[in-house]
Amino acid sequence: MRQRINFNSSWSFCKNVSSLEDIKDSVTVDLPHTWNAEDGHDGGNDYFRGSCIYTKKFNKSDLPVADCYFVEIKAANSSADLYVNGNKLSHHDGGYSIWRADITQELKEENEIAVIVDNSPNDHVYPQMADFTFYGGLYRGVDIIAVSETHFDLGYYGGSGIKVTPKVKTLKASVEIETYVTSIGDDDSFIYTITDKDGNTVASTESNKKTVTLDIDNVHLWNGRPDPYLYTASAKLLRNGEALDEVETRFGCRTFEIDPERGFILNGKEYPLRGVSRHQDRLGIGNALLPCHHEEDIDLIMEVGATTIRLAHYQHDQYFYDLCDEKGLVIWAEIPYISKHLSNGRDNTISQMKELVTQNYNHPSIVVWGLSNEITMGGAKDPDLLENHRILNDLVHEMDKTRLTTVACVSMCKIDEEYVHISDVVSYNHYFGWYGGETSMNGPWFDAFHKKYPKKPIGVSEYGCEALNWHTSHPTQGDYTEEYQAYYHEELIKQLFTRPYIWATHVWNMFDFGADARAEGGENGQNHKGLVTMDRKYKKDSFYAYKAWLSDEPFVHLCGKRYIDRVEDVTKVTVYSNLPEVELFVNGESLGKKSASDHFFYFDVPNKGESVLTAVSGEYKDESTIRKVDTMNEDYVLKEKGAVLNWFDIDAPEGRFSLNDKMSDIMASFRGKLWVLKMGLKIKKLLSTGGEKKAAGFDIQPGAMMQMLGGFTVLRLTSMIGMMNINFTKEELLEMNSQLNKIRKPKK
Repeated sequence: MRQRINFNSSWSFCKNVSSLEDIKDSVTVDLPHTWNAEDGHDGGNDYFRGSCIYTKKFNKSDLPVADCYFVEIKAANSSADLYVNGNKLSHHDGGYSIWRADITQELKEENEIAVIVDNSPNDHVYPQMADFTFYGGLYRGVDIIAVSETHFDLGYYGGSGIKVTPKVKTLKASVEIETYVTSIGDDDSFIYTITDKDGNTVASTESNKKTVTLDIDNVHLWNGRPDPYLYTASAKLLRNGEALDEVETRFGCRTFEIDPERGFILNGKEYPLRGVSRHQDRLGIGNALLPCHHEEDIDLIMEVGATTIRLAHYQHDQYFYDLCDEKGLVIWAEIPYISKHLSNGRDNTISQMKELVTQNYNHPSIVVWGLSNEITMGGAKDPDLLENHRILNDLVHEMDKTRLTTVACVSMCKIDEEYVHISDVVSYNHYFGWYGGETSMNGPWFDAFHKKYPKKPIGVSEYGCEALNWHTSHPTQGDYTEEYQAYYHEELIKQLFTRPYIWATHVWNMFDFGADARAEGGENGQNHKGLVTMDRKYKKDSFYAYKAWLSDEPFVHLCGKRYIDRVEDVTKVTVYSNLPEVELFVNGESLGKKSASDHFFYFDVPNKGESVLTAVSGEYKDESTIRKVDTMNEDYVLKEKGAVLNWFDIDAPEGRFSLNDKMSDIMASFRGKLWVLKMGLKIKKLLSTGGEKKAAGFDIQPGAMMQMLGGFTVLRLTSMIGMMNINFTKEELLEMNSQLNKIRKPKK
């Protein structure tokens, strides 16, 4: 029988070497491990990308006696070579999936295993261009698996060797169990068993076939969050009555469809998919997560009330998929075919897709396979890109006839493009109200798509805006305040959640995450669109806006707890709750009760001295404090880390433009538009003479960037251009401001 040996302790790690002969100055580490735990999200786009070596010595006598031994690497980002006793046994491209190698023939009594892991840029392994950090390392751990010569296949795309396909009809389920076996004998047989949640056998058979079908009468359905019921299927391999190997997997019985009018339907009933996207990294830890980290993430997602998660932009840890099965969350799983189509990358998209589907086929939580994300940034008409998607789409349907395919389209991709219509369903990444445009544009855009393509299910794969610990009573687009993020999500919730035809909505993002090239919001190296901070210690106000709409757990939340000092005589205070009525008290005196069908309660509060605010609904309450001050607390005002110029250093004469004005406003005037065009030409020239100076590999035309970032001030835009290694001096910025000061604002 197989045995699994945890191999995570006491590896020797040597950084920035690519050959076994060059190992020196190694340190001892335990797995999971990444070498980018600190520099992967500290800003500067300078995190280490290269080759590192992990080695570990062991004795064969310390392993269980077995015919065969396999090394299982749960993930090595992004390419890796495996050596045993100096001999290369395997190479793997793709940093997010399980892969294995048979090491049996190389073993001696004393052995050394070495894994050379490389996350340096190349032209054939995805991802190469994306708005997140590509952490390097053996960041999910390593096992040794000891098995008999005849065993359930360990080499079939990293899968478990067992594939379970339930088909539900009324109160009965027919469950096909397919196994993959190596070195099977003519007289070998199998015992197949299905047990319920309590371990009771509900169906069983003995057979010499690799594929059988068992029936479950009075089947208990996997029914999302309300009832995520799981069965277990096992297959035992026998020879002359002796068990050689055994595998098992949990599975769920459910039906689903995605209807272009009614949205997602689970087990015959409408089940709105309203949820979040998730990246897997953490502050100071990177992607080297422990089980407790995954558990905390799933608990926070459950608390917010989500029914779905888009697991972006790559295959996640098997343990997290298991948690999604257990909690009843509906999952979008995808490969990292993202942002930039690589002419040499087709084989890698195919291999990563085969691994994703094979390794995750049995998870009932997964309903769609994602083919790509924002891949048309450089254009949607590339014949090779289109062919790549058709191949992937056909591959998925061949491997899995029970699920659908989808893509996440970049906002600028036109809805008539062939690319948009290759997959079964489609979603769009839209940031109207953050990267240009207004929040009010979101709902009407989806209405227009739905009207033109009424038979194509349309969803929202990304939407969001950034927020840090900055505060204001007058939130505006692009100010990075917690108050603007709350306003943005209030508006998007009301627009998206009231359109039942939208098959799924996924907030970008549940958690702040590492994006080392980013230089925004005063804390470089992160994307701060999360509803929760990267360390998971603070739930932003917008977290509770979603909880008010999605969660059944009664609560009251006072917004603005970090915004204490306020200058106005009367200040707006917002309360989020899923209860029908809220009463607000100021220093014990009631301001009255309010009801709100949209779960957002607004109060005008007199601001005198120091006031304790108490929001009450029945037995539930929440408290915060505000304080009257004469001048704005500078700790609430955005100050760029390492900025050569901040907004308060800028001369802004009344009626004239300045660096503090939005690009879209400046372009509304003729002279302003000429100035913007001139600036765009200057950026283009800098790009053409600066080699590969692109934002984390992003190759976006300046004109398109100007249009996309119209909601940002010129100063914010120059900061973002810094991600392309195009940095303006203080003198250059002041000269730009002087030019803008000469342009009159149009009369309203």
